[in-house]
Amino acid sequence: MSAPLTPTVALPESVLGTVPEPLRAGVARHWELFTEAAAPAGRRVPGHPDFLKALCRVWAASDFVPQACIAEPGLLGDLLAGGDLLADYRPGELAGRARDAAAGAEDDRDLGERLRRLRRREMVRIAWRDLAGWAALEEVLEDLSALADACIGAAAGRLEQWQRAELGTPRTTGGEPQSLVVLGMGKLGARELNFSSDIDLIFAFPEAGQLGGADGMSHEEFFTRLGRRLIGVLGTATAEGLLFRVDMRLRPYGDSGPLVMSFDALEEYYQSQGREWERYAMIKARPVAGDPGAGQRLMELLRPFVYRRYLDYGAFESLREMKGMIAAQVRRKGREDDIKLGPGGIREVEFIAQAFQLIRGGRDAALRERALLKVLTRLAATRALPEFVTRRLAEAYRFLRRAENRLQALADQQVHRLPADTIDRLRLAFAMGYPRWEAFTADLEHNRQLVEEHFEQVFAAPQAQDNGPGAGAGDEAALLALWAGDLDAGSARDTLRDAGFDDPDEAVRILDQLREGPASRFLGEQGRARLDRLMPMLLGAVGSVAAPQQTLLRVNRLLEAVAGRTAYLSLLVENPMALSQLVRLCAASPWIADYLTGHPILLDELLDPRTLYEPPGREELERQLAERLAGVDSQDLEQQMDVLRHFRHSAVLRVAAADVAGATPLMVVSDYLTAIAEVVLGTVLGLAWTHLEARHGVPAGADGGRDRGRGFAVVAYGKLGGIELGYGSDLDLVFVHDEALEGGRTDGRRALDNSVFFARLGQRIIHILNTLTPAGVLYEVDMRLRPSGASGLLVSSLSAFGDYQRQDAWTWEHQALVRARPVVGDPALMERFQAVRREVLSRRRDPGTLQKQVREMRERMRRELGGRRRGFDLKQHRGGIADIEFMVQYGVLLWSCDHPALLEYTDNIRLLEGFARAGLVPESDVRLLSDAYRAYRARVHQLTLQEEPAVVADDELRGHREAVARLWRQWMEQA
Repeated sequence: MSAPLTPTVALPESVLGTVPEPLRAGVARHWELFTEAAAPAGRRVPGHPDFLKALCRVWAASDFVPQACIAEPGLLGDLLAGGDLLADYRPGELAGRARDAAAGAEDDRDLGERLRRLRRREMVRIAWRDLAGWAALEEVLEDLSALADACIGAAAGRLEQWQRAELGTPRTTGGEPQSLVVLGMGKLGARELNFSSDIDLIFAFPEAGQLGGADGMSHEEFFTRLGRRLIGVLGTATAEGLLFRVDMRLRPYGDSGPLVMSFDALEEYYQSQGREWERYAMIKARPVAGDPGAGQRLMELLRPFVYRRYLDYGAFESLREMKGMIAAQVRRKGREDDIKLGPGGIREVEFIAQAFQLIRGGRDAALRERALLKVLTRLAATRALPEFVTRRLAEAYRFLRRAENRLQALADQQVHRLPADTIDRLRLAFAMGYPRWEAFTADLEHNRQLVEEHFEQVFAAPQAQDNGPGAGAGDEAALLALWAGDLDAGSARDTLRDAGFDDPDEAVRILDQLREGPASRFLGEQGRARLDRLMPMLLGAVGSVAAPQQTLLRVNRLLEAVAGRTAYLSLLVENPMALSQLVRLCAASPWIADYLTGHPILLDELLDPRTLYEPPGREELERQLAERLAGVDSQDLEQQMDVLRHFRHSAVLRVAAADVAGATPLMVVSDYLTAIAEVVLGTVLGLAWTHLEARHGVPAGADGGRDRGRGFAVVAYGKLGGIELGYGSDLDLVFVHDEALEGGRTDGRRALDNSVFFARLGQRIIHILNTLTPAGVLYEVDMRLRPSGASGLLVSSLSAFGDYQRQDAWTWEHQALVRARPVVGDPALMERFQAVRREVLSRRRDPGTLQKQVREMRERMRRELGGRRRGFDLKQHRGGIADIEFMVQYGVLLWSCDHPALLEYTDNIRLLEGFARAGLVPESDVRLLSDAYRAYRARVHQLTLQEEPAVVADDELRGHREAVARLWRQWMEQA
């Protein structure tokens, strides 16, 4: 392809024949003009047949390219000789070319001319590679954006250099020089610029002030003058053509606003006056010129405006309205054939992606991505949209963007409407790889229809559909009138009774409470409108459950809690499936209703029943948590703590949902809850270690060894240790460290004794777990089982722990050790802990003394905790859970000296099974105890989800109760 340039007169027929016959005359005419211009300029023209075939393809599809080659006959030879036409540019190469072009400029006009010549050269190169099929769409868009970046950056830098020489340098209060920060918006910001696009810009500067003291020019005046000069260089048409059309209307207050604003002024504007469409626009904002550090600071200031910390489903409503206005304008102007703004056009794909960005980007940092195709990939990965939907949308988007570029490459004009001229239609079809216009438009319409269908599915207003969840259209109208207060008392009762409420008077009372309560009264106009749309749908759904008044009361509490954050109302309005799941869960469990009320951010989990009722396993939990934390600054502990809390709450909700739906058996529920806690603990240990390591380094051993994570372990006791965690369970923990490291120090600049490092590590872990944040508490932690209890060291060495267990521990502490197991930390240390545990528990004990001590401890516990509750306390009354647990602990302490296999497990069921395998307890007794234990724990789970105490009627579970009491007497009261 890099063949020498040779004179030629006419294009061979074999070459011209590669393009459709109606286009050949145009190509031949361009070739004739090109060779005529090349001859007097002393330029040779390419003659290699393979290259000429590519030339015919490109020139058949574009007037701009051959016209540029005719205007500058040496351009094509230069691109060929330098290899630029055939190869990708290296990163930063265009920016370097632009700086070189700007460096020799003498004034603004000369600067503009030099950059225009650069643009013409590079646009020919980009268009050629696109039309010849030598570059993928993503490369074309990136090159077009890089060219704009390069021209803006070179022009701004040169102009600022001249202006500083003339007027002085604006400086911050700290004395640092300031530069104009240029934000590229829209497709430029996303690095998706099309072939003949406007560039949407916003100008800013870091700090207000004066040049050279109080009497000098203000920084705003300085940068306003600079901004005007930059617009002049970029946007003025000359004999060399146009560099870029500049659009500044996206700045605050539009055309009536100041051209340039300080960072503080911009932040104040967006936080106090920013509108929804400006959030949408800011998604793609990117600093394209000026000080990169200042630009990044500005983006951080603006991020809270764009990405809300909660799920913002109001974006659907806003974007739906915006699209409606665009559609009305398209119809009014008769532009349905507009591939950008028309039905199924590029803008609809963008709206789909950016709606999810606005909704979820505050929580999912990976969605704060400017490039649309990357956003679609992320939406598929998180299952926000099905993978086949995002794949089809990406394919359609690529098709439409290629068509847009090739439509504009015809004449370097900003057009989006399909051509009406027959020849131009054939040229566009040919550029897209189709032999005829009809073949191209068939695929075009297929892609547009696909986009429109998915757009409607995403943005369809649920209240405009025939049915809400649980109510028909006529029912919904009646319920709307009821909620609005337009019905008399009798009609209101009849409407509620027809909707399924068996106590309509109670339902009216609950609705009056919500309607007249403070949460509803203080709603803004938008929030009230959302609540009005939600309530008929909600009443229809609630009327279909078994206990509608009770369910309505539970949902009412949630609505009162979230009414001030109307985005949650939008989520339910926009997602009937989420609304139906909310009603279902609140009907099933007041605990879940209260959990959602306390953590309304979890409403997002209700969107997809496929995941709601399928709790993830450990590996998936680890992956999800790592993915969530990956988008958080590693030094932002507060944000990391919030991510951990949201993760734990969402994971527990999914377990509870599966539990009340009957999809998960009791033992598996505890397995899931235990896995969640262990994954969280492992991550918390890692975060705590990382934060301490950054300040103090890591502990080094006496031999100077350095091993991150070495020498520390977290041991779980109680329900976590026994793999029997419940919904509200505390974590009973003990921290140990390796005594071999006690003589060393950490290796950081602020070194500590290793023992101090481990103590602070324990404190940091508890802080992360226990601290109350806006997202709640991660886990309540109980450390009283450590050696010497609350008066003992927070973190003890393993050798000190072992000595305490051997010499000073009470029998009840050895009972607790039966359920102890290391869960996270140094594997070698965890294994050593297991050895200490085995040694302590397998000591031979006097049966009579052991029986007496265990029995007395149980009787004391029963007196202190059993109380005088009426009915059967499942945990503390005779024949209950605690009796079984004490019997198991007694058996392990008594028999493990001769049966070490009993020390393999920590959960009661498998320990009981171990007693049977060893022939220590009759299988019939083990079966009785195991069945009772499972039944008791299942009932406790059920009562917890109903927010009831763990007490049942005296006659409930009587058979289990009597069997356990009988075995207790045999085991613990007979000599």
